[in-house]
Amino acid sequence: MAALRCSKIALFYQISSLFFCLLLSFGLCEDFEYPYVTCGSVVKLLNTRNNVRLHSHDVKYGSGSGQQSVTAVDSSDDTNSYWAVKGKADKPCVRGTPIKCGQTIRLMHTTTRRNLHSHYFQSPLSRNQEVSAFGTDGVGDNGDYWAVTCSGTYWERDDQVRFKHTATDTYLHITGDTYGRPIHGQREVCAYPKPDSGNFWRVMEGVFIKPTENSAGGKR
Repeated sequence: MAALRCSKIALFYQISSLFFCLLLSFGLCEDFEYPYVTCGSVVKLLNTRNNVRLHSHDVKYGSGSGQQSVTAVDSSDDTNSYWAVKGKADKPCVRGTPIKCGQTIRLMHTTTRRNLHSHYFQSPLSRNQEVSAFGTDGVGDNGDYWAVTCSGTYWERDDQVRFKHTATDTYLHITGDTYGRPIHGQREVCAYPKPDSGNFWRVMEGVFIKPTENSAGGKR
């Protein structure tokens, strides 16, 4: 009887695991098994000083570039806060491979399919450098490239990391400035010229693609 009970328990956990994997495949839950952020993962990014998540929406800046605005929000369940982790346009990363510290990536906003972007326009509130979402269906330019700055070999999900904009040597940052209408309460996201506590980010919710067998050893 004990053996039968153990078999039933094992079967229950197998079915439960399958159920949660199906949920994961539809983006309705997150997988806690894998330690790395991998190519193809879809994540929410929390600014650890301000406790807000990187966000975008089909709302244009009224100044500067006039491109799609990027902000940050308090809500943890906002569907406009998901970003897909991609490699460079001319050097794509292999789906499921861990992202290395120092590696240059793109972050594509999943709802509008525009890339996290920066350039030499002033941000609306703090007058730092503007951060926008740019491109069409994930295709943009070299203003979309960000180097992951972390201390280990790979970007781990528990790490606090910085994103350094490779074209302008600035960091993805939040000053704490808050917008009024039409995006009342959302925080300004900008690019800042030096490392600071306002440019630390951590992965939170998301769909994490399993690393391939050889990827942890660095094979690309």
